[in-house]
Amino acid sequence: MLKLFGHYFPAYVLQRICLDVTLLVVAVVSLAAFRAHSVEVNWANILPSAMGFAVTMVFINFTLGLYQPVDEDDPRTALARVVLALLFCLPGAYGMILFLPWEGFASLSMQASVLVLMTIVLALRVLINRSQASSLFAPRVLVVGVGEDALEVQRILSHPEQGRVEVQGFFHCDIGEAQRVATEKVIAGNDLVETVRQMKINEIIVAVRERRGGKLPLRELLDCKLAGVRVFDLSTFHERVRCQVRLSSLRASWLIYGDGFQQALGRSFAKRVFDLASSAALLVLTLPIMIVTACAIVWEDHGPVFYRQERIGLGGQVFRIIKFRSMCMDAEKDGKPRWATSNDERITRVGRFIRKFRIDELPQLLNVLAGSMSLVGPRPERPYFVDRLARDIPFYGVRHCVKPGLTGWAQVRYQYGSSVDDAVQKLQYDLYYAKNHTLVLDTLVLLETVRVVLTGEGAQ
Repeated sequence: MLKLFGHYFPAYVLQRICLDVTLLVVAVVSLAAFRAHSVEVNWANILPSAMGFAVTMVFINFTLGLYQPVDEDDPRTALARVVLALLFCLPGAYGMILFLPWEGFASLSMQASVLVLMTIVLALRVLINRSQASSLFAPRVLVVGVGEDALEVQRILSHPEQGRVEVQGFFHCDIGEAQRVATEKVIAGNDLVETVRQMKINEIIVAVRERRGGKLPLRELLDCKLAGVRVFDLSTFHERVRCQVRLSSLRASWLIYGDGFQQALGRSFAKRVFDLASSAALLVLTLPIMIVTACAIVWEDHGPVFYRQERIGLGGQVFRIIKFRSMCMDAEKDGKPRWATSNDERITRVGRFIRKFRIDELPQLLNVLAGSMSLVGPRPERPYFVDRLARDIPFYGVRHCVKPGLTGWAQVRYQYGSSVDDAVQKLQYDLYYAKNHTLVLDTLVLLETVRVVLTGEGAQ
């Protein structure tokens, strides 16, 4: 994992992006060189145009999720991404051929060649995404611990999206934890520094929660770090690898003394300017969609178009959210708040469609303009659920240190939540956002939101 602009990016994703950009640039320049035998080519225009073409195509692919691994059990998502990539990339490639300054170069044969090239790149990207992610310079990892946490670390690192990172072994500490990892992977011995040197370890992950009693080799861990080996505890490991703050390994001291959770005035000002500009532009662009949606809601049951509801915002303050109505008018006739569930009978036909593509959320742009919400942030929850979740889930109130958002890191990384367990999973992503939020992460969330909306992923 590489940390850029305050956010962790998988190394294999950056490598694939660089590979695709290089491939497209080399291919376009090669085509230009081939045409140079019969047509005068202006190389001063070709080189920057080829780079602009490659970056634009890769940007579209990135937005549509083509650099993310797809679960083998979810072919629908893979197919949706490929179809969308073809629908956006091929017309985009053709348009760039026509408008870029490639005088005497953009012949019919050239246009056909570039379109074929884009199709080949997309096909290669799909094939690669169906296999396990691989990354150059994958670290050699040693896990300190042999219990349940160590086993979870192994499961996470063996996931396809981690780039074939292999755990070299598990260093046993006599702290009384039950062994859960394979015996053949357990490393016997008392000298951690020597073990790291002999196995040429690059990273150490301390998968031990109980650190009292002097059993954890802190001095040896320090020696390893001073020798250039990266050492991570469980909280930092989950933040780097899963882009979430895992509650099971979270300590209040880590929140207090660690980096992040900065609410600097400059960051707040930049975020507010970003919110105003983006929400105003989105209101203009989506106005036709909202008008059609309003007409469809009235046509279906002649009820109100919008509904307002109390939600909890920044600092635990209550505000009223505005959304398109997607449920029947007596959805909570018993007066008891309930989460929406899969195939919820309270959802209307129009409501099911607008919820699938997140159209029901568009009126919240008015909340963003008013300042009670941000474009990107944790999902605002109702006071009833907040009180309940705050009792059951530790650190739940930390998510209110930033404004709630129209979209957010948890919304694009996890499906719609309809239970306490789902709330726990989403909180872990919300804590990551609250700790690391920057304009770069906000932009990344907006790009992933485009993919989620177009593919209908995670809708309820």
